[in-house]
Amino acid sequence: MASITGLTCKTFAPISLFLRSLRKSLPKNLVRNASAFTFHPQDPDKSLGETAKMNLFQSLTNAMDIALATDQTAVIFGEDVAFGGVFRCTVGLADKYGKDRVFNTPLCEQGIVGFGIGMASVGATAIAEIQFADYIYPAYDQIVNEAAKFRYRSGNQFNVGGLTVRSPWGAVGHGALYHSQSPEAAFASCPGLKVVIPRGPTQAKGLLLSCIRDRNPCIYFEPKVLYRAAVEEVPVQDYMIPLSQAEVILEGNDITLVGWGTQVHVLWEVAELAKEKLGVSCELIDLQTILPWDEETVVKSVQKTGRLLIAHEAPLTGGFAAEIASTIQEQCFLHLECPIQRVCGWDTPFPHIFEPFYLPDKWRCLEAIRKAVNY
Repeated sequence: MASITGLTCKTFAPISLFLRSLRKSLPKNLVRNASAFTFHPQDPDKSLGETAKMNLFQSLTNAMDIALATDQTAVIFGEDVAFGGVFRCTVGLADKYGKDRVFNTPLCEQGIVGFGIGMASVGATAIAEIQFADYIYPAYDQIVNEAAKFRYRSGNQFNVGGLTVRSPWGAVGHGALYHSQSPEAAFASCPGLKVVIPRGPTQAKGLLLSCIRDRNPCIYFEPKVLYRAAVEEVPVQDYMIPLSQAEVILEGNDITLVGWGTQVHVLWEVAELAKEKLGVSCELIDLQTILPWDEETVVKSVQKTGRLLIAHEAPLTGGFAAEIASTIQEQCFLHLECPIQRVCGWDTPFPHIFEPFYLPDKWRCLEAIRKAVNY
C-alpha cells in the first residue's frame, strides 16, 4: 500500500467515503455554498486622512509602492513579480521603479529566500515573494536555519531584519492540495521570525509596511481568496499597524472567538448567528500576528467570558490553535466554564471537491459554540 505523508491510503478512505455520501445527501445549493462567507469591511480611520477604494491586492501594491518610494535600498523579487505576479500584487511597480528594484527570479524558492538573506545582511530591504505558501517548504531551511538565527548566531553583530517574505495563503475555492494550504504553524515554533496574516485591505497595507520596516525577518501570509473579494476604503497615506497586537473586533460576554485571515469573517458571521439563534454574546478577536502572538488580549478576554473557541483552516493536529489553547488553559484554568473548542481543517491533505466539508465553516463553529455554552 503506497503511503501519503507517512500514512497509508487506508487512513483516508473512510473519511473520503463519508464525505462522498454526505455530499450526495445534501441539496446542491447547500453543497456549493457550505464554505461561503461574507467579507466585513472596516470603517476607515478618519485620522489617517484621504482614502481610496482598494481591494486587498491593490492595498498591498500601494504598501510596496510606499516602501520603494521611501527606502532606496528596498527591492522586490520573486517568480513573475516583474509583470505583476499571478495575483497582480506588484503590477506597475517594475515600470515605475525599474528592473533593478523589481525583478523576476528563477523558479527556486530556496534561492529566492537565500538571495533575500544575502541582501538583508548587507543592509538592504528585501521583499521576497513566494508564489504560493504551499511552495514555501523548499525555502524552509533558509528561513528557519539561516534567517531566523542570523542575529542570534552572530551575537547581534549582524542581522537580516530587512527581509520580508510575502506569500499567498489559505483556501481559494479550487486550489486543492497544492494551492490552498495554511502553513503558519510550521513557522510558529521558530524564535527569530515574525509571522503575520491580515484580514482585509486596511490591515494588509498597515501590517505589510510594519513587516517591511520591522528589524526582524517576517513571514507575511496573504489570504488569497480575499485578494479581490475584500474591498474597503483604505487610507492612501503612509501608515503602519503594530505587530503582535490582536484586535478586539466585537465585544461580548459569553464566549471568546479567535481567528486570523479569512476565518475572522467566518467567525464574524458566527457571532451574529449565535446572538440571533442562541442568545449568546460573542467577543471576536483577530489575532493578526501569529508569532509572537498577543497572549495578553486573549487572556483578558477569556477571563471575562470563561469560554474560548479558536478556528483556523490548517489541520487540527499541530495547528496553532493548539498552542493558544495550551496557553489559555495554563493562564485561565480557574476562569474556564468548559473545555476550549477548536474548529479547524481535518487531518487530511487539502481536498478539491470536498473543500466545503474541509473548511471550518460557520455551521461547524456555531455548533461548537452551542456545545460550549451548554456544557
